[in-house]
Amino acid sequence: MSLPSPLMAVTDRHGHARPLAETVRAVLAGGGRWIWFRDRDLPEDERRRLGEAVAAEVRAAGGVLTVGGDITLAAALGANGIHLPGGSDAVARARDRLGAGLIGVSAHSLRDVEAAAAAGADYVTLSPIFPTASKPGYGPALGLEAITIAARVGLPVVALGGIGEGTLAPCRTAGAAGFAVMGGVMRADDPARAVRGLLAGWDAAASPK
Repeated sequence: MSLPSPLMAVTDRHGHARPLAETVRAVLAGGGRWIWFRDRDLPEDERRRLGEAVAAEVRAAGGVLTVGGDITLAAALGANGIHLPGGSDAVARARDRLGAGLIGVSAHSLRDVEAAAAAGADYVTLSPIFPTASKPGYGPALGLEAITIAARVGLPVVALGGIGEGTLAPCRTAGAAGFAVMGGVMRADDPARAVRGLLAGWDAAASPK
C-alpha cells in the first residue's frame, strides 16, 4: 500500500515552549499530512486530553493521525491508524479493533521487518538509520544498506533516526518509502518552514540529476 505522506511527523511536547497542538497546527500548515501522536510518558487521562487536542488539529486540516501504542486511545480519538512496538498478536488485535485503519510497526532489524510483514502490518519504521539522541536504546545506527534489505520484504519502509534535509536523498535512493522526523520538526523555531524544506528535499531526491 502507499503511505498517506512521505513525511511522518512524530510528536514531542518537550520539543518547544509552545503547546503541542500549536506545533502540530504549524506542521499541518507547512504541508505535513501525517502525524504520529507519541508522547507516551503521560498518565492515561492526560495523554487522552492532549491527544484530543492534537486530533482536533489533524481533523480540521484533513490530515492523517496515527496513535502510538494504545489501541483503545486510537479508537477513542477516531485516529486513522496506530503504530505498534511489534508482535503478531498486537497487529491482529489492532486490526480487529480498527478495521481498515493504517497499522505500522517499529522495526530495528530485518527480522523485525519480516515479522511485521507476516503479521499483516501496513508499513514499518526502521530505526535508527543514523546516530540520533532520540533513539539511544536501540544499538548502533543501521545505515542505508538496512533500508535496501528491508525494502525487499515488500512493506513500505519509513526511515527513522537522524533524518534531515541532508540525509533524505540517500534514504530515498536506498529504497525508503518515507521518513519520520521528531526533533527536526518539533524543536524547530518555525515548524511549517521546516516541514516545507523536508518535503522539498524529498521531492528533489526523486528528480533526475
